[in-house]
Amino acid sequence: MSALFSVKHTQIYKFKKMEDELKPRFIESLQRNNDQIREDRARTIGADSELIYRRRIEDIGLKIKRLEREQEGLIDISPLDRNSLTFADFQPEAFVQKDIELSLTIRNLNIQLEVAIKRFEYLFGKTF
Repeated sequence: MSALFSVKHTQIYKFKKMEDELKPRFIESLQRNNDQIREDRARTIGADSELIYRRRIEDIGLKIKRLEREQEGLIDISPLDRNSLTFADFQPEAFVQKDIELSLTIRNLNIQLEVAIKRFEYLFGKTF
């Protein structure tokens, strides 16, 4: 019987100790001072902004890769089949126009990417 009492007593003691260690989050939140509240808000805003900035940079990089692939695809003017010597409806004017448009878009995106990376590193103190 004393062993059973000892086990129950230990369990009750552990529960009381755990109860004493628990801190009510709501009460703690109400007791924070202005500096703590500002620090928490600053961390949250900073983390969100960093994540969004990082994603935007990655999106620009992805756009560049896709446009470069599209531009390379323009060069492929293969014949209709391997026995044919004629090219599939190749229009030189349309090719030149599209190639220049893609080149300018890629150039502008590269500038955006470079500026965004520099700003990210400046704002968040981290290398991208």
